[in-house]
Amino acid sequence: MKLKIEKVSIDKNTSILETLKRMDKEDKKLLLVTQNGHYHGLISIGDIQRAIIADLDLKKPISEAMRSQIRVARQEDDPENIRDRMMKFRTEFMPILNDQDELADILFWHDVYAETCPPKKQINLPVVIMAGGRGTRMQPLTNVFPKPLIPLGNKTILERIMDSFVRGGSHHFILSVNYKADTIRHYLSELNSPEYEIDYIQETEPLGTAGSLQLLKGRMTDTFWVSNCDILIDQDLSEIYEFHKKFNNQISIVAAVKHLTIPYGTLETRSDGQLSQLQEKPDFVFKINTGVYLLEPQAIDEIPEDVIFHITDLIEKVRKKEGRVGVFPIPDYAWSDVGSWEEYQKTSTKLKFGSMLIS
Repeated sequence: MKLKIEKVSIDKNTSILETLKRMDKEDKKLLLVTQNGHYHGLISIGDIQRAIIADLDLKKPISEAMRSQIRVARQEDDPENIRDRMMKFRTEFMPILNDQDELADILFWHDVYAETCPPKKQINLPVVIMAGGRGTRMQPLTNVFPKPLIPLGNKTILERIMDSFVRGGSHHFILSVNYKADTIRHYLSELNSPEYEIDYIQETEPLGTAGSLQLLKGRMTDTFWVSNCDILIDQDLSEIYEFHKKFNNQISIVAAVKHLTIPYGTLETRSDGQLSQLQEKPDFVFKINTGVYLLEPQAIDEIPEDVIFHITDLIEKVRKKEGRVGVFPIPDYAWSDVGSWEEYQKTSTKLKFGSMLIS
């Protein structure tokens, strides 16, 4: 138990950035916060996401991002009630405190439930999957198979993407197809899964990463997801939806927070060539576009017909018309781009050893 506690513990003076790195390393969404080695509180990925959205300096200590109201259990609490609360609030682990507010024990989700922690809410929104590309990064295999049908563990990439949305409550999938479209249609018709309601939009020529969405004009009446066909995210989708609606966004971009360390001292100089600043191994934080989006149906009206038009073109067009484009951050470990061989191998390893929650 001591080792388990150490793996999920972090000091209250640790920076938000270092805490995010720790979550990436341990593949955790919740950490115990300690002060002088003693229990102090909890910090969740949700707390960090809210701090990033609010543009809080990531060098600040996590104590500035923590919530004052957190859920804990007491030693005298009925064990069944503790388990019920963990299920109700989808808690990764529950600290159990004694009468002196000291940590007496921790109950971990995987010690109680066999299945992975479900999302807080299920929201049934249509999902458009852009599955028409040639998959050039994964040649020569994609010369034979369309990329969406490449196996990933015991399922195809496409099934894993759809399953991640099914987990969030979505069942209606619209596949934008072009390259080897008949192969994709045939495979899914043979699969005949009751979890998937599948429609298609057919490109006759490549239209870019958003061009084929104009084929949905008049068909979309609700908020809908758009996903590339090589992206997996491990995130409660209802939280992205709530963010999207709270800020009245026309488009919300799901972004992975990636931190890079330059392994050298960096120098900045003035116009006269004199040193102005020296930083030893500085950290940089970037929000990386994952290729997963939440859109309002009126965004489709901005897409021209029968021309190559990318999702970045749509985002810029909406922004120029003063439409709201939000960015929802997720930790780097929660994003997998399986469209390249290197990342495909990493994700295959995660699935093999059970460290990936996507079913």
